[in-house]
Amino acid sequence: MASRSVEVILKADIDGLGHKYDVVKVRPGYAWNYLLPQGLAELATEGAKRHLAAHLRQIANKLAQEKAAAESLAASMSSLRLQLRMLAGKEGKLFGAVTPQHIVNALAEKGYTVERRQVSFPVPIRALGDYIVQIRLHRDVVVSIPVEVLPAEEG
Repeated sequence: MASRSVEVILKADIDGLGHKYDVVKVRPGYAWNYLLPQGLAELATEGAKRHLAAHLRQIANKLAQEKAAAESLAASMSSLRLQLRMLAGKEGKLFGAVTPQHIVNALAEKGYTVERRQVSFPVPIRALGDYIVQIRLHRDVVVSIPVEVLPAEEG
């Protein structure tokens, strides 16, 4: 009888599964056909678990520093309010939608550097109005930023 789950060590954060360095159980097909070939995980053998434990001890301080830096950045970003000018129709519907790249560019203008994958929208932004956008600065640090979508000025 085939095993119903395989234990793997994640090499990257995977939504809905776990964070980097977590040991998780997944279905064999998911492990062998996706996680392992993509380099997103490795088999959790006893040797790999011992190596992970030693590695985690070494990087615990580094992770604490990264979290502290993310919390500091979140504190400075918490007072931000972004305004985006977008082309819109008469009813306030946007031609297209606000994308994570729009948010990244708006934050860059204010002196903050984030990546597109760190930006998430609780609801899609397809009309003029006020919204909240979430920026994941660290696995445990998320900052919510209000975004006001205004019509682009006719030029």
